Amino acid sequence: MLATTRNLQSQPSDIRQLRAQFLAAKRDQKLRNRDAAAAIGVSEGEALAACVGAEAIRLLPRFVEIFEEVPQLGAVMALTRNDNVVHEKDGSYEKMSHNGQVGLALGEAIDLRIFYKQWHFGCAVIEEISRGGETSLQKSLQFYDLHGEAVHKVFLREHSNHAAFDALVARWRDPEQLPGITVEPLPPAAIDKPDAEIDGDSFRTAWSNLSDTHQFYGLLRDFGVSRIQALRLAPPQFVRQVDNGAVRLILDQAAASGLPIMVFVGNRGMIQIHSGPVSNVKPMGPWLNVLDTGFNLHLREDKIASSWVVSKPTSDGEVTSLELFDADGGTIAMLFGVRKQGQPELPAWRAAAMNLPLLPSAAEAQA
Repeated sequence: MLATTRNLQSQPSDIRQLRAQFLAAKRDQKLRNRDAAAAIGVSEGEALAACVGAEAIRLLPRFVEIFEEVPQLGAVMALTRNDNVVHEKDGSYEKMSHNGQVGLALGEAIDLRIFYKQWHFGCAVIEEISRGGETSLQKSLQFYDLHGEAVHKVFLREHSNHAAFDALVARWRDPEQLPGITVEPLPPAAIDKPDAEIDGDSFRTAWSNLSDTHQFYGLLRDFGVSRIQALRLAPPQFVRQVDNGAVRLILDQAAASGLPIMVFVGNRGMIQIHSGPVSNVKPMGPWLNVLDTGFNLHLREDKIASSWVVSKPTSDGEVTSLELFDADGGTIAMLFGVRKQGQPELPAWRAAAMNLPLLPSAAEAQA
């Protein structure tokens, strides 16, 4: 997306022009920040950084320390997204812990896996929004990676602790409110090494010997394979490629039955998880939406290039997931049945996942 490294901090006139173009795109085309930035050919992070000194307040890059104070904001909305899905959860940041540049938030509502090494720019945004003919101030904390892509956002609600927000921003405000950031080009999509260079028998044995789902990342690293390549090479009893309408089917089934599920959405710097039931599933054009109190999901069904039902052995029995990928092999989202460590997965979830219709070509191969 971004062809060259850009440093707009040294070009004040360019920054002023960028901010004007960004605000005009938002106003005239009624676009959200991400779409307005794309409309003028920059990343969202660049557009927000151009607003430092006006709508945005640059924060010091002390991201762990800043996030340790987010629980003081009370009930807020947490937003994590990638190119093809947006995950929004209402709740409080609780049970936070950090180990170096990796963090956890294990609250009942807001459940996060945080990778601060990927974070590059943070700001507080205070902007006017109009809803139902009424104008109000919207306050948020927003964080971006080195490519200008959004990592995570925290939006205050009316009932949030606004005084704590103001104090946090004052404490972590960068003394030099210089607009603009340096961004680097997005890396090209990784190219898998040829399957023939992978020790397939050893890989399948290692998969069969997994005892915890978290070991799967080490398995990929040890054999130098991507997730999609791993699914192609997996022991066949552990993977099924299913129709790309599977996610709509599974959400509809969960809504109809009350089956509690887990929905994982992530990017380079954050994974956000919903655990619980879903009820209000609404397709709207290319978007498949969950519009529940406390949880919203917006997923581009047309961007799903492949869908897989995946089983991984654990000491608690097999754990089953529905995994969605885009055309570059990037993970869009993963769905599981609600499960706690030390417990087997819900039989109703496994049955629902295993009964999803196979991709026609996969069904023909099994016939």
